[in-house]
Amino acid sequence: MQLTRHRTPDGTRWAVDGYWLPVDITLSQLLELSGDKMRELLHKTSRVESANGELLAPIDPLHEVWAAGLTYLRSREARREESAQADIYDRVYDAVRPELFFKAIGWRVVGHQMPIRIRGDSQWNVPEPELVLVVNREREIVGYCAGNDVSSRDIEGENPLYLPQAKIYNASCALGQAICLATPDELRDLQIRSEVERQRAKIFSGETTTAKMKRTPTELVAYLTRELDFPQGAFLMTGTGIVPGNEFSLMPDDQVRIQVGSVIVENRVCS
Repeated sequence: MQLTRHRTPDGTRWAVDGYWLPVDITLSQLLELSGDKMRELLHKTSRVESANGELLAPIDPLHEVWAAGLTYLRSREARREESAQADIYDRVYDAVRPELFFKAIGWRVVGHQMPIRIRGDSQWNVPEPELVLVVNREREIVGYCAGNDVSSRDIEGENPLYLPQAKIYNASCALGQAICLATPDELRDLQIRSEVERQRAKIFSGETTTAKMKRTPTELVAYLTRELDFPQGAFLMTGTGIVPGNEFSLMPDDQVRIQVGSVIVENRVCS
C-alpha cells in the first residue's frame, strides 16, 4: 500500500493507493498506531472516491526529518576525497555510534516534481539518493519513501563542523512520491537508482542496494530514538551509496530522478 498527500481546494488530504482516506485522518494519527494496526485500518478504508489534486511531499508540516551519514563505504570514500580532515570520517564509519543529524522540518520539505535548490555560496553540489524510513511513535519502522539529501560537498569538506550549512537550507530535502508501507525485513535489499539529466542528456547515473548499508535500518532508528521521543513519528534518511565523481556538480535546470524500491522522487534544480 502507498500513502500520498495532495493539495485540494480545502487544504491537504491523504490517500491510500489512489483513493481518499477519511477527511479527518492525518499521517500523525496513522503514526500513532502500530504497523499492524495501521495496515488493518487502511485495508478497511473504503476505496470509493479517487484522489486528485497536486501531489505534495508525503509528510505533515511538523514532522521532523533526520539523516544518517557514512552508512555506505562509497560515502566514506567520497568524504575522504573532499575533506582536509579525512581521518574523522574513518573514525565515524568504524564507530559503534552512527552519525545522525537533523535535516528538515516537514514544511520545508519539497515533493515529487517540485524544485530543489543548490546554494549560491557553494561550487560543488550533489544529489544524495537515500532510503527514507518512516517511523511511528512506538519507534517501529512502518514504511519508506525515496529521498534526496541535497548537499554542498565543498562546504562540508572545508570543515566537518560546517555540515549543517552544507545540508540544511531552503529546498535541500526532497521526499516522494509516496510512503510505501513495509516491514524492516522488506528493506534489506531494495534497489536504489539515480539519474541526472542536463539539457535532456543523461550526465550521471548510478545504482546501489540497501544490502550494502553498514548499519541496518533498525539499528539507525534505535540510536535516533534512544534519548529522543517522536510523539507524531519521524522520517530518517539512511545515507547514500551513490556519489558522483569529483568533477560533477549540479547546475540550475538539471533534472534529478531517484528511485528507491517502488517509489520515485524527481526534481528540477533551481538556484
